[in-house]
Amino acid sequence: MLAGSVLILAGIMGTALYALRRNRRGHGVSERAMLIGGGVLFPFVTLFALMVWSLVGERLAAEDDPSLFQLEARGHQFWWEFTYPDVGGAPLYGAGEALIPAGEPLLVALESQDVIHSFWVPRLAGKMDAIPGRTNLMRLSADAPGTYAGQCAEFCGNQHLNMRFIVHALPAAELAARLEALAATAPDPALPGAADFAEHCAACHSVDPRQRGGPGPNLAALALRSQLGGGAPYAGADDLRRWLLDHPDIKPGSRKPPTTVNHDTLDRIITYLESTRP
Repeated sequence: MLAGSVLILAGIMGTALYALRRNRRGHGVSERAMLIGGGVLFPFVTLFALMVWSLVGERLAAEDDPSLFQLEARGHQFWWEFTYPDVGGAPLYGAGEALIPAGEPLLVALESQDVIHSFWVPRLAGKMDAIPGRTNLMRLSADAPGTYAGQCAEFCGNQHLNMRFIVHALPAAELAARLEALAATAPDPALPGAADFAEHCAACHSVDPRQRGGPGPNLAALALRSQLGGGAPYAGADDLRRWLLDHPDIKPGSRKPPTTVNHDTLDRIITYLESTRP
């Protein structure tokens, strides 16, 4: 695609220089030939070739390959859900931050819960749509360990720009350890706040990494994440409290209902969710 763009740029600049030279000498290709060649044939041939390459040559899309690490990314208004299949015999659910292997390709199965979204990690791959009722397979690869920013690239509503996510590319051993830790991570049901969470939050959220839960994000290992709600910074209990109380202002259009519990109940719920923080 870059090589094609360079050739097109060279052709356009050459045409511009030719036009200047023609004006000085008073002769050259007829206007009819320039219109047909430069205005019809040239863009048709180049754009058609680039379209074919984008669909076939780039191989962004892929067929299912059981030998590769597989990640499911499901778009919601306005957050991303990530599922790691067959880890310890059952899927593991997370949201907002994805864990992938570094230095090897993987498959991302893209789905949507509501409208068309687009999965894009600019430093790792191109864009691909997540379409309701359909699964698109995308090849992805991080050459080196690191943290990569991702973004929904298809307008999906008033909080489209705040539908961000993070991808953590990890060495194989560290990835296995993180997934094992996620599988074993769940707040102690005996902690204060567990009953409050079950009463006020469990209809929409789960804290069990093996249960998808309701319409809201899975909150397993929430305290290990660095953002809330698709982009709001999260570094501790104060950020979590601010999000729970002020999310209609932080992210207008969020489908999370207003927080109506009293302060003592809210404090217990926050302590319960923060209990997995190391």
